[in-house]
Amino acid sequence: MDTIPGPILLFGSGETSPSGRKVFDFALQKLPYAPRIALLETPSGFELNSARVIGRVAEFMQVSLQNFHPQITTIPARARNTAFSPDDFAIVSPLLEADLIFMGPGSPTYAERQLCDSLAWHMLIARHRLGATLAFASAATIAISASTLPVYEIYKAGEDLHWKDGLNFFGLYGLDLVFIPHWNNTEGGAELDTSRCFMGQARFSRLMEMLPSDNTVIGLDEKTALLVEPHTELCHVIGKGSVTVLHTGHLHDRRSSTSDLAGTGLPEIAKQRESHVHQYHNKASFPLSEIGYFRAYRPEANLPPSVWQQALEVHQRLQAPHTHEPPSEVLTLVKLRQAARKHKDWAAADQLRSQITALGWQTKDTPEGPEVTPV
Repeated sequence: MDTIPGPILLFGSGETSPSGRKVFDFALQKLPYAPRIALLETPSGFELNSARVIGRVAEFMQVSLQNFHPQITTIPARARNTAFSPDDFAIVSPLLEADLIFMGPGSPTYAERQLCDSLAWHMLIARHRLGATLAFASAATIAISASTLPVYEIYKAGEDLHWKDGLNFFGLYGLDLVFIPHWNNTEGGAELDTSRCFMGQARFSRLMEMLPSDNTVIGLDEKTALLVEPHTELCHVIGKGSVTVLHTGHLHDRRSSTSDLAGTGLPEIAKQRESHVHQYHNKASFPLSEIGYFRAYRPEANLPPSVWQQALEVHQRLQAPHTHEPPSEVLTLVKLRQAARKHKDWAAADQLRSQITALGWQTKDTPEGPEVTPV
């Protein structure tokens, strides 16, 4: 079976802000009507108000994305060996039906510990390989890296500078990427450099010396997202800031200009690592090859056979012709259209037909009455 992995959204911050809404708008326009959205709670599972943390995301989506009529499911996969385990099929199985899977706030290192080789993680990967869109924000953006920045341990608890193994999501496609959200953070004001996800330029420079040489770093400005599209082999920058790519070597000889990077410490890091720096601004698009070759392996690769089989069965069921009844709002429009036709108001009838089509249904006039079927 030929499959193409779905798009991946990576937020630098602001996933529940007006700028975040624009990012989701961009992504949801390419999904089915009334998309099924699964919110994976795991990164915040250690917090006493974990349900509320992910609940705020659900409320944002329900209100801000209401034009898409999303069907939102929260997946409380909080901690292993508990009643809310990411290994519990009953809890995580909605992932297999999702058109978009979101994972966000919490702790990057906690998310990695709870999700590594878990049923939830395997289902997320399987569903993505069958075309679902993934959206990672905040802690999740860091956690899916090849090497994860333990931001809380360093910034809050004062641990020595170090990296931890990440979930390495893109490693499944041949890319070892490290994501640093809050790249241009300024919360510290003039007294404290909190850029580079609260590490500051000087501390981040030392962290870069510890990073494996084959890791490519992608810095995501706040209120900015990077959309990676494997099917078009393109990346798109959406938001108020920029995306910075710092990698060892390059697939081309072209070197980026560093004239506008003075004072950022990046030219010095690039020289130290024999690497290149590229910055892409809002609305910019660039080839996926700029960050490496995305290799689409066999879709079942690196997955337990049982998980892949389950994912495939659900996918085939979702792809089968719909047999359910149209929603009430569609039936109301159909009745209004029939009334318009009865009064020979053809312009209104045509307008109502367009509204029905926009909702994912089509109506056919028969001697027995209107026949309503999915588009």
